[in-house]
Amino acid sequence: MSNATIPSDFLRSVLQNGVGRYVCQLKRVTLKFCKSHGGSKGVREFIETELIDFARQNPGTVVYLQPRRHRGPVISAEYLNGNKDWLYCQNYTRDEVRKWLEYMKNKSGLPIVRIRKYHHTDSPSIQGVWHPFIHKPTHLNLAKFPCPERSEHYTPALSATEQLLQIAKAEKNVYVDDEDVD
Repeated sequence: MSNATIPSDFLRSVLQNGVGRYVCQLKRVTLKFCKSHGGSKGVREFIETELIDFARQNPGTVVYLQPRRHRGPVISAEYLNGNKDWLYCQNYTRDEVRKWLEYMKNKSGLPIVRIRKYHHTDSPSIQGVWHPFIHKPTHLNLAKFPCPERSEHYTPALSATEQLLQIAKAEKNVYVDDEDVD
């Protein structure tokens, strides 16, 4: 596929997932299968052996079983954001069905798209992007590091503690001078 055929979008996260606790985005899974057709054998084996464990491990996901006659097996998934996804799984093995269910469980529900930029905001700033060297003098670009004069700690103003110490020292000197006069 070329880039013209793949839809593009900005990088985003669903519901700020990963900032707080993780919320599984898979809301509902429907396994549609035929009770007698050979193409549904892997889905039936998965249902008989591993479905109960999958449901116990994922209590936030509802699992539906829908038997239907003379139709191919389908896994249908619905996500919290309203998107739906489905997979036609004719002649899949039990392990393949389990792997696809794990893939759908870990998916965000957003469509797979080409990422335009890795840096994006919905409310852009007119000030531009900040970086650590934004207000630094340009002569630092030519400095050879490590530079001893740039390595020293520089405090442009006195801290509040230093100001209080100076005021206390000045008052103490005033009192000492007054006592000497008497």
